[in-house]
Amino acid sequence: MIEPGAHLRIARPSRDLAAAERFYVDGLGLTVLYRSAGGDHDLLMVGLPGAGWHLELVGGPNLAVAPRPTAEDLLVLYLARPVDEGLVERLVAAGGARVEQGAYWARWGVTVADPDGYRLTLSTRDWSNA
Repeated sequence: MIEPGAHLRIARPSRDLAAAERFYVDGLGLTVLYRSAGGDHDLLMVGLPGAGWHLELVGGPNLAVAPRPTAEDLLVLYLARPVDEGLVERLVAAGGARVEQGAYWARWGVTVADPDGYRLTLSTRDWSNA
């Protein structure tokens, strides 16, 4: 049985870990939780200390799989408040690009593509699995 408090890791490839770090750390405000370089691949883990999730980005010269983002590859953060335009501006300044994500997300948030083209949606809504 999976416990509700089990940690969640979201892993994906990145063409440029330095660019991804600027986007997720300088832009979004996440923290570098772990990094390694060399061997089969380079690794960057970002998240919030104490959170039940983290984002793992794999890259480097030996990257086995190139990023292949689609418009449906969304990482959604439910903020439960209006999206701060200053945050969106920081994400764009850190290498992101504001994109349209359809009527639903246009109504309920803002979507920004990261440097690899994966989409981060900042939602004004709240969410609970309860």
